[in-house]
Amino acid sequence: MNNEIYDYIVVGTGPAGAVIAKTLTDDKINSVLVLEAGENNDRDNAISDSTTSLKNFFPQYFWQGETIPHEGLNGKSFEWTTGRLLGGGSSIYGEQYVRPTSHVFRKWESLTSVLWSPSLAIRNFIELENYNGDTNNLNIHGYNGRINIRMTPKEPTTLSKKLVLAMEQATGFKTILDYNDPQTPLGPFHSWQLFQKLDGRRESSSTAFLSTDIMTPNGYGVKGRKLRVSFKSTALRIIFNENRDAIGIEFLKEGKFTRAFANKKVIISAGINSAQLLMISGIGPYYDLRKAGITIVFDNPSVGKYLINHTVNSATFTTNQEDISGLSSDPNALYTGGAFLPTPLSGEDQSERSIQLIGSVSDGILTLIMIYLLPKSQGSIRIQNNDPLKIVLADEGFLINPSDLEVIKSVYKSYIVNIASKLFSIDSAYQIISPTIDIINDDAKLEEFIKDNFGHAHHQQSSLKMAPLNKGGVVDPCGRVYGVNNLIVADASIIPSTVDGNTAAAAFLIGYTIAKQLLSENLCQFEPNSCKYYYLFNQSEYD
Repeated sequence: MNNEIYDYIVVGTGPAGAVIAKTLTDDKINSVLVLEAGENNDRDNAISDSTTSLKNFFPQYFWQGETIPHEGLNGKSFEWTTGRLLGGGSSIYGEQYVRPTSHVFRKWESLTSVLWSPSLAIRNFIELENYNGDTNNLNIHGYNGRINIRMTPKEPTTLSKKLVLAMEQATGFKTILDYNDPQTPLGPFHSWQLFQKLDGRRESSSTAFLSTDIMTPNGYGVKGRKLRVSFKSTALRIIFNENRDAIGIEFLKEGKFTRAFANKKVIISAGINSAQLLMISGIGPYYDLRKAGITIVFDNPSVGKYLINHTVNSATFTTNQEDISGLSSDPNALYTGGAFLPTPLSGEDQSERSIQLIGSVSDGILTLIMIYLLPKSQGSIRIQNNDPLKIVLADEGFLINPSDLEVIKSVYKSYIVNIASKLFSIDSAYQIISPTIDIINDDAKLEEFIKDNFGHAHHQQSSLKMAPLNKGGVVDPCGRVYGVNNLIVADASIIPSTVDGNTAAAAFLIGYTIAKQLLSENLCQFEPNSCKYYYLFNQSEYD
């Protein structure tokens, strides 16, 4: 493979990278090399079994790392990791399929271009999905795409009926059927939509877009597809020529230094590792790069700057043990009821989805997981030196903005207290264990509890923000990196403003939208009337 030439090189096989590789090679003309640092573990039961817990971040499947101590959490640090295997994070995440709402896409559109409008986003989701679930709006789901989405459980369990009824009574929001319907983004619900096949096995970017009808298990395209997925291949640096054109990648292939070159584009879809790859390659804050002894290709202080992650807290309850047995009817359902809600703080936009509640049962205990989806705190990613294998200094900035702590406190004081009360009224076997009501009613104790029991959702976003250059942007609306040529970033790191749910669906959308845009640019050379997306972008003020 040393010094081989392809049309495109893609770094990463996560939700964005895999869909890009498949989409670009559908014409059997474009040749694509995909670099995957891990291996193909699709046949491992730990990966394909939806019920397997990967919370220990096993080194055979994960990048190993840790953040710096967080100032807002009394010095607490967290794992800094994602999947290091075929499918990337999609092969190890919690499988929740949550589209960003139209509220989010309107923000994206106003900051970038019509390419990210609600209508185009829904159209692309429809093309991606093979939806297996109920809805009141058949026109907003797809039924012939490659990503299998399963609504689980098919029938609500007794436990979820009690929990959802309590959430409805406590919050005033009516129970909804389909939270991915733009008309019903808020409310409690019984069934989650999960990335799963009909038999409940995991669906990932690998199983959906790099399956055996696309490539062989060892990474060669089939049926004339010009695709090569290179495993155990860790990207080191992007290669630029004197004109600042991205022309290739340096990488380690099973420990051997290797280069590959691209005729058209280099596409970075490495998730939390994308910012480091840009900085090591000379794109980033001038003084940090100069201090590290890196030749500066383009000075952009926004690289790695606007990192956002969703926060996680929880409350636990005793249960009626007679309700537990009903959960075994669909063990791949994984979760027991949930809700999407606005912040309970007065004066905030009550149409905006900002709180995600997830019911989870283990060892007879009900845990209500609380995810804050619109945090104002931001962190950063910085390199330590010019060694591409040296872990970055990741500071996720949790609770740096004091308003985030106030929102989380209000969730306990309003939603959790009221849910606990209504749940007890429905069935007295359900009683809150932690935090106790006296802790919730004491501000100082509640703040200490929140910080001591704080977690995050592995929803890292926005470290390479898609926005105008003068508004903190690193890439334009098509993922093109400012200051250089032929370099694309396409993954959750380019999200311009935080999604109001899990990030996987957004990452699939980003990969697919940018892949279609690249194909439109190719068509422009021969068929100008085919350039729908290309012309929409070129008419924008950001060209």
